[in-house]
Amino acid sequence: MRDWGISHGGPEMNHSHRKVLHSLFAHPIPTNLHLHEVESVLRELGAEIGHSGHGRFTATLAGHHVSLHGGDHGLTRDEVAQVRKALEAAGIAPADFPA
Repeated sequence: MRDWGISHGGPEMNHSHRKVLHSLFAHPIPTNLHLHEVESVLRELGAEIGHSGHGRFTATLAGHHVSLHGGDHGLTRDEVAQVRKALEAAGIAPADFPA
C-alpha cells in the first residue's frame, strides 16, 4: 500500500466510502454517484476541498486538481472520468482499499 500522508485512508476507510471509491473506477462509468458522496470520499482521502465562484466545487489531492459543478446532483460520466483521472494521477487505486 502506498502512503499518501493520509491520516484516514487505507483499510480503515468506512464501507460506504470504499463502495463509492470502487464505483468511481467501475466500467461502465456510473451515473448514479452524487457529488456529496464523492466529496466525502475525497475528504477521507485527505483532499483539500473548496467552493469557488459560480457554484464550482474544487478538490486538490496530492497536487492534482478536479473541478466540478456544485449542487446536489448525480455526476455525469465526464465528471466521474475527471475524478477518476485525478485519483489515478494522485496514485490512488481501489485495490488499495479492499471492499
